[in-house]
Amino acid sequence: MARIEDYAVVGDLHTGALVSTEGSIDWLCLPRFDSPACFNALLDTPEAGRWLLAPESGGTCTRRGYREGTLILETEWETPEGTVRVIDFMPPRDEVADIVRIVEGVSGSVRMHGELALRFDYGHIVPWVRRDKHGLHAIAGPDSVYFVTTAPLHGEDMLSVSDFTVQGGDRIPFVLTWAPSHVPRPHTVDAEVVLGTTLAFWRGWASQCTVQGKYQDAVVRSLVTLKALTYAPTGGIVAAVTTSLPEQLGGPRNWDYRFCWLRDATMTLQALLAAGYTTEAAAWRGWLLRAVAGDPADLQIMYGIHGERRLPEMELPWLAGYENSKPVRTGNGAAEQLQLDVWGEVLDCLALTRNSLLKHTDESWDVQVALMQHLETIWDQPDNGLWEMRGPRRHFTHSKVMAWVAADRMVKGVRDFGLPGPVERWEALRDTIHGDVMANGFDPVRNTFVQAYSRPELDASLLLIPRVGFLPPDDPRVLGTIDAIQRELTEDGFVLRYRPADSDDGLPGDEGVFLACSFWLVEALLGAGRRAESTELFERLLELRNDVGLLSEEWGVKAGRQLGNTPQAFSHFALVTSALELHQDTVRRSDIPIPPETERVGQ
Repeated sequence: MARIEDYAVVGDLHTGALVSTEGSIDWLCLPRFDSPACFNALLDTPEAGRWLLAPESGGTCTRRGYREGTLILETEWETPEGTVRVIDFMPPRDEVADIVRIVEGVSGSVRMHGELALRFDYGHIVPWVRRDKHGLHAIAGPDSVYFVTTAPLHGEDMLSVSDFTVQGGDRIPFVLTWAPSHVPRPHTVDAEVVLGTTLAFWRGWASQCTVQGKYQDAVVRSLVTLKALTYAPTGGIVAAVTTSLPEQLGGPRNWDYRFCWLRDATMTLQALLAAGYTTEAAAWRGWLLRAVAGDPADLQIMYGIHGERRLPEMELPWLAGYENSKPVRTGNGAAEQLQLDVWGEVLDCLALTRNSLLKHTDESWDVQVALMQHLETIWDQPDNGLWEMRGPRRHFTHSKVMAWVAADRMVKGVRDFGLPGPVERWEALRDTIHGDVMANGFDPVRNTFVQAYSRPELDASLLLIPRVGFLPPDDPRVLGTIDAIQRELTEDGFVLRYRPADSDDGLPGDEGVFLACSFWLVEALLGAGRRAESTELFERLLELRNDVGLLSEEWGVKAGRQLGNTPQAFSHFALVTSALELHQDTVRRSDIPIPPETERVGQ
């Protein structure tokens, strides 16, 4: 199987496809990120569905990359007979979904081979396929796919096969269009026309970026990736386009990440606002407010891309799993967990918006007051914690810190913006929580905060204590925590979330270092005045990106490869905020906007 880092993503702001270095689209869910996949080779074998388009001789490409500022992927093979390029992209969505591949002869004469294997419902359903005057039409239940190309096609062993020769200067288009099976055949797009409009869309979007500085290219690529993870109709941003890519190869830590997590909310807004993307920031805030509307007691840690609350977790036993990592899961049972930190994350996010706009009115204030009033009644309960642990609930230090954040942001809303609320009560609660954390979440002997009350384990979330403003970044207790984490919770200098064997998270096995947490260490070191060390770690993290600038969730130090779902929004948001703080040589609290840099990136 291809390595996780062998994949690049293309998308249309409704869904995303993964393209391997061998020219195979091995993952695609239609019509949405969270729909059942029709290409499933990522989690099984080619027989589970894929779309291969590559030289007949096969093999890994010679080079590939995105066109600058876009999500248009170009993959090249140099063969003894000549050089060929495949251009992959998805035009921004209209009524239906299109995925376009253009084979371009660069030089010489190259024999090409294509295989299209549509397998709907996560590889479970082989569609009926028939030929018509336009090309192929495949149908199964609610799904209908139309496949049009000027290249020859023939059926072979439940595949649609295309063998042809491309000469220098040739351009041969392939267009796959999805539509609901009950609607008339949609218009087939002209591949060259939509290549132009897609290029214009992405370059126009990238040109709005205000980021300058040493890490501009990495930041722009991460922002384009984050835009690709955005579900345009609602503004929600999925954590990744995939499900069940393992945190440990061959292990059971395989989860569905095609949903929207509240833990990402503040970092999402901070990154987007700092880079000049106010429209996307407003759309994300709108999604957030719609998702959390209702009884504050029902606040969840994650929601579907439309704000759906029910995300039932299921296993798909017919799929072998990525490198035999079972089970393959859809849905996510963690949505039903109690995680106290989400109240703080939502209120922190909305405070950041208020501080960015400097508005003395807030149409969502009533929602915030209701959330705070409920948190007042539950903050002292044990919970499942930030990392969705499936072991026993406990008093996680980070959860209590985020309860403090909630009270602090509500106090500031009243004191700084004149919004109504029982400020003295919230101030008293803020002080109570702070005292509780200092008494129970800090180990004075080791001079470090700990993962949970009355336990010795460490946790990467403790690096966020200065970021949220609970203590200053140069406080001796923060410095002690940084040192303890570097000493006890790192591998090759990169940060683990926690050590599963010690933390009783309810699952067997282990996991890699967590990339977002390693970026948190970058910020913590910068806040501690250790800029050289911070910069060195950041640049080492950049080296973990794949050849087209993408990061998954984790890195396997021993295996030297990416792990977990990909591309991972959490990793890319953390990259952006870390880069901007290094650009400006300062760290800012999570509720304080990072000032945009003044000049715009050229088109």
